Amino acid sequence: MSSRTVDLPTIHLHGTVVLGDEHETGDAWVVDGRLTLERPAGPSAQGRETVRIDGVAVPGLVDVHCHVGLGPDGAVGRDEAEAQAVADRDSGVLLVRDAGSPADTRWIDERDDLPRLIRAGHHLARPKRYLRGYGRELDDVAGLPDAVAQEADRGDGWVKIVADWIDREVGDLTPLWPADLLAEAVAVAHSRGARITAHTFSTEALDDLLAAGVDCLEHGTGLTDDQVAEVVRRGVAVTPTLLQVARFEEIAAQGATKFPVYAARMRRMHARRYEHVAALHEAGVRLLVGTDAGGTLGHGLIAQECAELVLAGVPTPEVLAAASWRTREYLGMPGLLDARSADLVVYPSDPRRDVTVLAAPLAVVVRGALVAPGECAARAG
Repeated sequence: MSSRTVDLPTIHLHGTVVLGDEHETGDAWVVDGRLTLERPAGPSAQGRETVRIDGVAVPGLVDVHCHVGLGPDGAVGRDEAEAQAVADRDSGVLLVRDAGSPADTRWIDERDDLPRLIRAGHHLARPKRYLRGYGRELDDVAGLPDAVAQEADRGDGWVKIVADWIDREVGDLTPLWPADLLAEAVAVAHSRGARITAHTFSTEALDDLLAAGVDCLEHGTGLTDDQVAEVVRRGVAVTPTLLQVARFEEIAAQGATKFPVYAARMRRMHARRYEHVAALHEAGVRLLVGTDAGGTLGHGLIAQECAELVLAGVPTPEVLAAASWRTREYLGMPGLLDARSADLVVYPSDPRRDVTVLAAPLAVVVRGALVAPGECAARAG
């Protein structure tokens, strides 16, 4: 247990404490950094300061597509990376799957007041086939399996590849990797106990990705009905990143003169983005919540991303579950469990009924410490 838990005040959560699907309680306590469902008693509870927070508590939110340490031009310094992590934390995000970053952010693991990071290492891309300064560019496509092995060994159980990007000679999105190398690379990741996720906008890259056995798709804007059925059959998760897809019209406008075919495709995907996500949900695809913060988007946007998913037609309770306890389980991290570390967010009313509540958390508790106390917190006892 962290030394920071010494002399922490007891936190009394009163109202509703959501523990998972169909599992909630009316009261819970945080004692020495850990959640307990029983009222503290005995000598250790006598005279200890207690902070009571009235509201609806949920397990800390998860952003599965976030880039801490990445700015518009590539890696950023420690101060800016810290500000990014704090923005995510204060928005209620206490677990981040860092979906590719050129910066070394291992120092964050030493900070008890920042979100936990699950890193996917560097983006793996090819020269001139991704945003400059963002990824690890492989001059030879044959180096993909070895690069995946290296990123798997230095990451936290995930590897991120860029599967498609604009090919300026073609004037449209095209795949980056041959099918046989993709299959070999995915097998290498799995042999090292890592899962692999892929950036993909296009339709053309998807059949090879699915046949190779990727575990997750980022964006997935090009999925056809037949490919969606295969995604469901294989149990592949999809992170729609609707805030990023909302920028497709702007991106199309920037390239329309030189690359009209590409621009037209991006505009089509932009126009059907809500319909597309609704179809994914209706088909039974496991949807994850990711903002694509870092680089071109700011941090702390989880409430906006959740609101976009609801606008697309995904029911609010499903969105909250995907942004919290279900995805914690998917990533192998605990939610709110008795006697485990308390990482939670408290809201003034139930975000399972009103997604807009997510924009204004009352309190954020990280590893048992109140880092963003809310106005409804009351001191007692």
